[in-house]
Amino acid sequence: MLVSVGTPLGPGSSTCGYCGPLGERSTAETNFKKAGLISPQLSCEVYQKMIDRGWRRSGTYCYAPDLRRSCCPQYTIRLDAIAFKPSRSQRKLINRWNHFVIQGHKSENSDPQLQGTSSAHGKRARPSTSEDNPSKRAPATFSLSTAIHTSECDFIQPNETARHKFEVTLEPSTYSEEKYALYVTYQTQIHHDEDNTPDGFRRFLVKSPLINEPIRYSANAPDHLPSQYGSFHQMYRLDGELIAMGVIDILPACISSVYFIYDPSHEKFSLGKLSALREASLAREMYDAGAVDMTSLYMGFYIHSCQKMRYKGEYSPSYLADPEEHTWFPLPECIPRLEKFHYATFAHPEHSLEGPEDPGGGPSVHVSEELLDDIMVICSMQQDRISVIAINLSYHWNDEYNREEISSCINALGDELSKEIIFRL
Repeated sequence: MLVSVGTPLGPGSSTCGYCGPLGERSTAETNFKKAGLISPQLSCEVYQKMIDRGWRRSGTYCYAPDLRRSCCPQYTIRLDAIAFKPSRSQRKLINRWNHFVIQGHKSENSDPQLQGTSSAHGKRARPSTSEDNPSKRAPATFSLSTAIHTSECDFIQPNETARHKFEVTLEPSTYSEEKYALYVTYQTQIHHDEDNTPDGFRRFLVKSPLINEPIRYSANAPDHLPSQYGSFHQMYRLDGELIAMGVIDILPACISSVYFIYDPSHEKFSLGKLSALREASLAREMYDAGAVDMTSLYMGFYIHSCQKMRYKGEYSPSYLADPEEHTWFPLPECIPRLEKFHYATFAHPEHSLEGPEDPGGGPSVHVSEELLDDIMVICSMQQDRISVIAINLSYHWNDEYNREEISSCINALGDELSKEIIFRL
């Protein structure tokens, strides 16, 4: 896998987007990066290993946060999608959306001109029954995969009706004016961000280093399940209009949530939370179809110091990755330590810190010569032929800045993963 060492966000840091209320976030506080690299291509297996070590991507830029020095430590969180059972409030969210799609809003039903009219896809809206509201049944009968698809036009039976046409499709991560228009609406109205451009959208949510690879199901997978690993856009359309889009990476062991945008006019339906339920269902459905390693939903970072990011803990059972050993700990066991310490490590509690480490502190990273002999860097490229040498034999290694950047990347990737990557300096 080919990567270029370095960070486009400055010398290992960026201003924090989590401190303080929306619109009043601090530009003085900083989230530091342990390492950053730009990758034109990564296998899905390699990227799976990277996110298991706390890495995250934004477009083709991959970075590993420095939790010890950052003002808002970011812990990788994953949900066990196989053991996951939606809570009562989560079931209500699904049922509320399904009721809206199938029955329409009460204002639609109360309008005499709309009563008895055809639905958006040519069928008459039917009266509500207990079957339309799974939350009224015993929780043991609730099936997430059934409920999440209940109101989709491709799953509604020929003899059933719906007032609105709702469809969800997966497509490759590509640019369109329709997607960009939704992105601008979301960014300006939800995040009050007026600095949006088509190129910025492409860099952030369209470009990806992941190489598409076939998914080998052990059974015949339903048509709505993906046939490849890679980066995708999950498109939500209501009556033909794009109302939301999830940017997801489908990896060998997980669905990784990248970003979610939606039309604020539908904000009351909590589409962001519904998208997480849909992505958890996707992981479970793929597992049931024979992709036996697909067991988790990675929801990005859990930031305990940011109240609005704690919602990720509402999906259970969830686990946090220890920032030092990269092993997984149940979230409920982590909360007390996160409440007590600014930086918490669960494998080595004695290493926890009450405040951020001095930004200029910390020992320099040392990489053994033996390991460097096994890490390759490109020394020449001619047409379709690439020549590589050991990274410590490259003239770039003699430059102190390059040496520090490379060593930081190797440290954040770990010895074995660093050997799987070809660096380009």
